[in-house]
Amino acid sequence: MTDVSEIRAQDFTELVAPLRGELHAHCYRMLGSVHDADDALQDALLRAWRAIDGFEGRSSLRSWLYRIATNTCLDAIAQRGRRALPVDLGPSSDQAVVGDAPQTEVAWLGPYPDARYEQRESVELAFVAALQHLPGNQRAALLLFEVLGFSAAEIAMWMDTTVASVNSALQRARATVAEKVPARDHQPAADARVREVVAAYSSALERGDVDLLLSLVTEDVTWSMPPLPHWYRGRPAVGDFATTVAFTCGSWRHVPTSANGQPAVASYLRAPGEDVHRAWSIDVLTFRGDQVAELTAFIGPEHFEAWGLPVTLP
Repeated sequence: MTDVSEIRAQDFTELVAPLRGELHAHCYRMLGSVHDADDALQDALLRAWRAIDGFEGRSSLRSWLYRIATNTCLDAIAQRGRRALPVDLGPSSDQAVVGDAPQTEVAWLGPYPDARYEQRESVELAFVAALQHLPGNQRAALLLFEVLGFSAAEIAMWMDTTVASVNSALQRARATVAEKVPARDHQPAADARVREVVAAYSSALERGDVDLLLSLVTEDVTWSMPPLPHWYRGRPAVGDFATTVAFTCGSWRHVPTSANGQPAVASYLRAPGEDVHRAWSIDVLTFRGDQVAELTAFIGPEHFEAWGLPVTLP
């Protein structure tokens, strides 16, 4: 255990530094946004610093910080509500919507930079999106119990409730997540196949090759592009959007990366009349077996900073 005198004897920033990464991932899972996670973690660490004299060492420093971070996120959820993807807002479109305008009044789910191996499953896009359908207390209970391994008694104490209430919240949360997250009924694609598909996806967009693009995806593939509200399901609709919009808006270049523990590409677009490719979207590829079942393109150069990627390519 770490007592107050030990904490006072060390620089607080250095003391919490080993935990910042996992605390930030926890805040992202709770809030669905890197920027919100940044703010929540900063707020939580400030709260911890101000309350350091109240830390009595009865629990680990890690547990104490998770308690503060969780309650900070619950406060944020109460003020801002949940984040969404286009698939949460309405039915898919059968044909390309030309001139689709960003829906700025929606709080959109955002992507997460590459996670450590042990975090990958807990930050996968489908899981984080499903969490957004849970009330704050259920979201917190599920993450603290299932992902982080804290006991129901600890969670009840942190959230000022009873163990029975925590167990009830866990039961409801598990049912909702199971309904929202597709069952893993296929073997995951081998790493070599994933790299091959990512390269082919990039090539298909750069060459305007719709046949290649459709060969990489499942029959029921979905393609969404927050903050654009319209989304597409199935090869015919995806193919129509690709040929009508994606292939006609300029020249594409791509940089392979990862997001939410999944394969991804950073897409750069050079519009007609321009001489550089500008940061356009982080495209997250969700596989089912060795094909892509979901394409989620998070549009906006603001996403690129978290990846340390340039906003233009020559």
